Amino acid sequence: QVQLSESGGDSVQAGGSLTLSCAASGYGFSHFCAAWFRQVPGKEREAVASIGKDFSEMYADDVKGRFTISRDNWKDILYLQMNNLKPEDTAMYYCATNRRPLGCFEEGSYWGQGTQVIVSE
Repeated sequence: QVQLSESGGDSVQAGGSLTLSCAASGYGFSHFCAAWFRQVPGKEREAVASIGKDFSEMYADDVKGRFTISRDNWKDILYLQMNNLKPEDTAMYYCATNRRPLGCFEEGSYWGQGTQVIVSE
């Protein structure tokens, strides 16, 4: 079955950087899109970035130029490099897939357990 396991969350100061990782297994990672979402308590989960089977990328407007999504199809790992972090980036970050080649930015069907990112002033 699909398994997604995030890691790399931490507490950092504003302006700092973090790299999140998501280890995927059980479904043929390289054949499908993958995405990062985030959620703050009391708010809906929102898409942050996605990468298609064809390596096409999509980003939320507020992270463009600061975050970079990438994938390693040999290791079945999804990454999110986050630079110039802001307090408003504080959230639980989840990786997701919909087991389709594209479209993960709009929809995730399978989710990891999340990793917490806290950005302080």
